[in-house]
Amino acid sequence: MVRMSAEERRESVVRAAIEEFSRCGYYGTSTEAIAKRVGVSQPYLFRLFPGKKAIFLAAAERCLRDMRRHFEQASEGLHGEEALHAMADAYTRLIAEQPQRLQMQLQIYVTVAAAEAAGDHRFGEMVRKGWMELWDTVHLPLGGDVGRTTSFMASGMLINTLAAMGFPPGHRVWEGLCPDEGADQGEGAQEAPEA
Repeated sequence: MVRMSAEERRESVVRAAIEEFSRCGYYGTSTEAIAKRVGVSQPYLFRLFPGKKAIFLAAAERCLRDMRRHFEQASEGLHGEEALHAMADAYTRLIAEQPQRLQMQLQIYVTVAAAEAAGDHRFGEMVRKGWMELWDTVHLPLGGDVGRTTSFMASGMLINTLAAMGFPPGHRVWEGLCPDEGADQGEGAQEAPEA
């Protein structure tokens, strides 16, 4: 059996952390659960990361970076409406194929809010930085239009909320997200963007 390098183990920890934190949140996830998922001891886990907060920050940063990469790849060479629809489709596929990514986003926002309320601004600083990078990634293909970027990101947050509440595709609640496509299609959730 081939031994993993420390960097490969760190990568395994980040993937496992996304899975665990997406299910149970920051406060409900133990480092023991993450270590068990990776197949390492807790002491080894703490040689890779100084603590639970560092693991969560690495997982949150990865989640935001992956989202940005999906938008970049989807919009490459496109502008305006074409870019908007390509990014929306890419995000729709991402959360359909990897629903833990949506759950992780929601857990990130909850954790930031709780940390900010407690006076710990480290989570928020990192997430706000990642969010602004995501904003910029969307903003450029949309022609630098602040209104369109805001609308895209706002629609994405609404989609996150509706998907998290379990509204299925085709439900009437999705109709307003893509009014130009006709309400009878029931595909609003399929075309809607994310933030």
